[in-house]
Amino acid sequence: MANDKNQTHLNIYLKKRRWKVLLLTMAIIIVGGSLWYTNTLVTKFAQNERTNVNIWANAIQRKADLVNYTDEFFEGIRKEEQKRAELLAETYKRIAIESNSNDITFYANIILNNTTIPVILTNQNDSILGSLNIDFNTDSILFLSGDLKNEFLIFDPIYAEYAPDEIRILYYKESTIFTELRLVLDDLIETFFSEVVTNSVSVPVIVTDSTHENIYAYGNIDSVKMQDKLFVRNKIAHMSKEIKPIKLQLPKSGTTYIFYEDSELLKQIRYYPFIQFIIVGLFFFIAYLLFSTARKSEQNQVWVGMSKETAHQLGTPISSMMAWIELLKLKGVDDESVSEIEKDIERLQNITERFSKIGSPPKLEDENIVQLLYDSVNYLNKRTSKKITYTINQSADLAIIVPINKNLFSWVIENLCKNAIDAMNGSGQITINIQEEKQGVVIDISDTGKGILLSNFKTV
Repeated sequence: MANDKNQTHLNIYLKKRRWKVLLLTMAIIIVGGSLWYTNTLVTKFAQNERTNVNIWANAIQRKADLVNYTDEFFEGIRKEEQKRAELLAETYKRIAIESNSNDITFYANIILNNTTIPVILTNQNDSILGSLNIDFNTDSILFLSGDLKNEFLIFDPIYAEYAPDEIRILYYKESTIFTELRLVLDDLIETFFSEVVTNSVSVPVIVTDSTHENIYAYGNIDSVKMQDKLFVRNKIAHMSKEIKPIKLQLPKSGTTYIFYEDSELLKQIRYYPFIQFIIVGLFFFIAYLLFSTARKSEQNQVWVGMSKETAHQLGTPISSMMAWIELLKLKGVDDESVSEIEKDIERLQNITERFSKIGSPPKLEDENIVQLLYDSVNYLNKRTSKKITYTINQSADLAIIVPINKNLFSWVIENLCKNAIDAMNGSGQITINIQEEKQGVVIDISDTGKGILLSNFKTV
């Protein structure tokens, strides 16, 4: 019967565990599905971000090609302008030595048709004799000198003998059209660098020369950190490992490398599913703890209420039984029988007291734990089968004083011994060892039962 009762308790526990496993499985499925869906969205977003970065990289390559094409175009214009300047210089030479009026008229027309190339004609003392396509007033500037002369020394001046002791010098420089085109090219290159570093996809970028030492520009990176050469070197190495840099040929800059990596947003999004999993898991864990604590608190309150009510209900019949004991004594009933009945009534009183104090802190008093152990075993010995033998490996004369609640202690000993009796099927030996140590008292209770099945270890 005791085994059936234990089996019933075990079945109830197994059912509760199955429900817990089922609920946990459902929670895992729900959380897993949510994480899978979130991870799918994050993956799609990451792919879109990477696509945008690739589009940006391709656009940078096309813009670089456009800059190079523009530079080649301007270089062609510069060569044409150079040829025109050389033709103009040769014309001035011809005028100085030509005597044929028709040829002079032809050369004069060439000079007059020049509307772009700045020209200054001086004598050997750099006194300005004439000018064409210049942006200063020759009335206020009579001599070609200083910075103005340096501007016209980009190309070698042309010397022509005007008279036996007189020389004319022709100074010229690049045309105003080419100067404006060169400014446009410089502005185009500057705009190119600006668009690279201030990109719309928030990609960290570093633009360097072929040695990776000279930094032309950078963007979306902390400017303070960029002052640290070691940080820059490590950053470039990290970027080159993550994504292959873009290699370009740019005017004036030569071979240029654009190092870049994934944006900070893309890096953060990669960790979002894991962070979500931790947060959701932590939420469910805390919710489970709070729910379990609240449920146990409610159960404890119910048990406390029931135990106090039980103690109250037991009080009346126990009082009546005590009166009947007195009546039996007056009638001369066998003293030994009356004594045993008194012990049972005292045990009922102890049980009633235990029930009444459930939920309250136990009151500890200094007691001889060896004597309490012997009293509990002696009580059980007379009320259990004769096939059960009890052995206490300690003398009853030994006194070990400890702070203890004797009612609760006796209750524990009785329950352990009754469980041992159930495990032995009503026949066997219970051995109790008690030993005093520095940290306290150790009580070891063993029996000759078959023990707990290995399959039930985790459920007990």
